[in-house]
Amino acid sequence: MADGKPRFKPYTRPAGGWGSAAATAKVLLEQSVITKGSRALLAMNQPGGFKCPSCAFPDPHCRKTLEFCENGAKALAFEATKFRVTRDFFARHSVSDLMQQSDYWLEMQGRLSEPMRYDPATDHYVPCDWDTAFSIIARHLRCLETPNQAEFYTSGRTSNEAAFLYSVFVREFGTNNFPDCSNMCHEPTSRGLPHSIGVGKGTVVMDDFEHAQAIFVIGQNTGTNSPRMMTSLVEARRRGVPIVVVNPMPERALIRFTEPQDILQMATLGSTPIASEFVHIRIGGDLALFKGMMKVLFERAGKGERVLDEDFIRTHTTGLEQVRAEILSLQWPDIVAASGVSEEQIRRVAEIYIRSKATIICYGMGLTQHQEGSRLLQQLANLLLLRGNFGRPGAGISPIRGHSNVQGDRTVGIDEQPSDAYLNRLRDVFGFEPPREHGHHTVAALTAMENGSARVFVGMGGNFVRAVPDTERAYEAMRKLALTVAISTKLNRGHLVHGQEALILPVIARSEIIHTKAGEQFVTIEDSMSNVTASRGVLAPASPHLLTEIEVVCRMARATLPDSKIPWERYIDDYSLIRDKIAEVYPDIYTGFSEKIKNPSGFHLDIPARRLVWNTPNGKANFLLFPGLNPDTRVFDRDMLRLATVRSHDQFNTTIYSYNDRYRGVHNDRMVLFMNEDDRRQRGLDAGSRVSLETITDDGVLRRVDGLTVLDYPMPRGAVAGYYPELNPLLPLEYHDEISGTPAAKSIPVRIVAS
Repeated sequence: MADGKPRFKPYTRPAGGWGSAAATAKVLLEQSVITKGSRALLAMNQPGGFKCPSCAFPDPHCRKTLEFCENGAKALAFEATKFRVTRDFFARHSVSDLMQQSDYWLEMQGRLSEPMRYDPATDHYVPCDWDTAFSIIARHLRCLETPNQAEFYTSGRTSNEAAFLYSVFVREFGTNNFPDCSNMCHEPTSRGLPHSIGVGKGTVVMDDFEHAQAIFVIGQNTGTNSPRMMTSLVEARRRGVPIVVVNPMPERALIRFTEPQDILQMATLGSTPIASEFVHIRIGGDLALFKGMMKVLFERAGKGERVLDEDFIRTHTTGLEQVRAEILSLQWPDIVAASGVSEEQIRRVAEIYIRSKATIICYGMGLTQHQEGSRLLQQLANLLLLRGNFGRPGAGISPIRGHSNVQGDRTVGIDEQPSDAYLNRLRDVFGFEPPREHGHHTVAALTAMENGSARVFVGMGGNFVRAVPDTERAYEAMRKLALTVAISTKLNRGHLVHGQEALILPVIARSEIIHTKAGEQFVTIEDSMSNVTASRGVLAPASPHLLTEIEVVCRMARATLPDSKIPWERYIDDYSLIRDKIAEVYPDIYTGFSEKIKNPSGFHLDIPARRLVWNTPNGKANFLLFPGLNPDTRVFDRDMLRLATVRSHDQFNTTIYSYNDRYRGVHNDRMVLFMNEDDRRQRGLDAGSRVSLETITDDGVLRRVDGLTVLDYPMPRGAVAGYYPELNPLLPLEYHDEISGTPAAKSIPVRIVAS
């Protein structure tokens, strides 16, 4: 439960500033790590230190002594906390009792301190030595009828080295079942963009922000989900660069922002206006906006204006004429109705784009978490291709990813759809024949659990069962498993919704020192802009009973595959050997890994599209057709509202730091529904009314969340928003992007019913 009475008061001050500084100090005090935490913050994102365990936005060349943000400080404080979850804690609390506690309460209990095994006779977790734990895992895996009955999940906090070995172990075991956190957020980037530009990553690096002449930020709450990006936006605005923000919810940091590291601005209570143009789009209206902007370009090109980069289009692309014909056939009244944006504003935004000779378009899950997220990103690529915004300084497409190494994990093998070229290299380097059949992403994994074809779940970090859609259905599916294994640092819901047997395996965190027989080790991560850097912990491990993720993987592999020829024991001690193998498996991008990583700033992986090389079947960048204006037309109801689930400012993914959402004015509550005032009045509701939401579906399943407090918020008509993961029960498992499998959490059809 929250401490204190729920309170709602609009936040009118700039984001960042003294509010951010106070929140940082408060969280260090709450976790009793003022001295230790402050010392660690000085090493975070600095050469020789460790990488922030929060978001994946790059470090801007470590130009500041304090290169961290408020939410990074929260992530560190909760990781470095003095509180511990011990065997005595589990002796006092049964699993049934713990299930009654909130996610916030579970998080506040502190760090896991030793391996534990679920005892069904007592409904308690009990101590379990490491050898026994690995023996239990091996027994379950080796008795499966097929390796495809196991699911191997990966969190984006996992290092490159651990993720690489995990992928090798699982493929030698015999499956490509790799559901991972990317499946739930940026998988449309990985699956949609390769058809357009030949790569499933962004094409922008940090230096590009210094050369951009226009920046678009679409469907992304920068101040909460990647606050270090605000530095780049502030610097761009001071240079006079227009910043266009597209979002159904006005976000405080993208209106005005005070840099906590700017001493003068802090002292004078100053701030920087960020958005030069705010596009208040309706949920699901992005496709119509992009097509409206393209229509402006095609109309003006038809009048003889040089608004298209004809040389670039002729040399590097194909498919333009089909797209041009479809766009020009659209009528302005339909575009305006579908987007919720006036023709005048669409033309004004298109003019900003036309005047810019180098444009960056950044986007977040506001674009990816739709039923047609992959095709939506392809239209974004179309827009950039029209003016040649690839392969030049200050231009490109930039997915702003969440987890700090989610992109790196995919690069080094966490992929349920591996290419034959990669599998051939894996075979040649390690001497076994890997499976060729594509495996399960998150939705497919849950379906397999539900129908009984999955029997074992191993989670490398994360809080899988709380992050996925259809909460009650997911709980039932997980409980059907024979074994669940949670490789974790903190207590979470995933430990309480488990299989018939269950293990909790606690590991060393990123901020902590790794000592092996070969000496002190470091790991590496890849940020959102394909820069690979070293991460060296500076704190003592939370418990002497913790292992590293790498040792856990290697010992699982050795126990499960006793005849394996891979020298797993050597990798436990010397991480440079792992990096050498990564370089062998990925010679195109990781050659010389061990030498390159000595550079304090790390090194960039090659992104062919930056060099105007298109790794598509036809060797060109492709204009792709996606007819129509509305990507979410499968459900219609006269009372329908479109629900977007969002994070609060005091939250990172499923981790809840408090019941407050400072920038949206919410205090001591998370069961709220942000709603347009006119929509509220139309339904005869008062501000502060308690309501329920039901999902509109035709599958016969009642999905309902009760006890939501209605808050007036500047939402577009027809749109509502509420917090994730509390509203995950409303998202049907089948409601996802068909290409990527990513759940459509930003456009759930719901109706308000009496509470």
